[in-house]
Amino acid sequence: MKIKYQGSALVKRAQLQRLRRTFEILEMKLGESVTDYFGRVMETTNDMGNCGEDMSNVKIVEKILRSLTDNFNFVVCSIEESRDIDLLIADESQSSLLVHEQKVREKRSEEQVLQIQHDQHPGRGRGRNNNQRGGKGRGRGRTFVNRNAIIYFRCQKQGHYQFECPNL
Repeated sequence: MKIKYQGSALVKRAQLQRLRRTFEILEMKLGESVTDYFGRVMETTNDMGNCGEDMSNVKIVEKILRSLTDNFNFVVCSIEESRDIDLLIADESQSSLLVHEQKVREKRSEEQVLQIQHDQHPGRGRGRNNNQRGGKGRGRGRTFVNRNAIIYFRCQKQGHYQFECPNL
């Protein structure tokens, strides 16, 4: 039964070679979350362990720190400088990287909110020359309004003003 499900020694060796290659070329993809990447790495190392490969924790942590995307570079440097990597557990490095990833996501969402708020009120103000042509005329200049950022307050749908509301 053991031979049926695990295969002979030659098959195990070939499987282990394939897993070693997979482990060597593993890299975090752009846009991939830290949790997903750690899952892929740990799945490969667990498969290697099932085939008889003894993977040390240091080897796993070093591989992960080496193969992260560029926006984690300064976090990797701080981990390498402040901690002894020989004693570092993969879960500890994952938690540090998760905190950084969450901060980056919060900052991006805050920037997007500020960008939308800025785009919703172009040309606001009185007495200023807000038109785009640079002339000294009175009145409102024609400015581009991003309709995707407009939400009509009664129907709570995007992209139209009151007089264009399909529900009226």
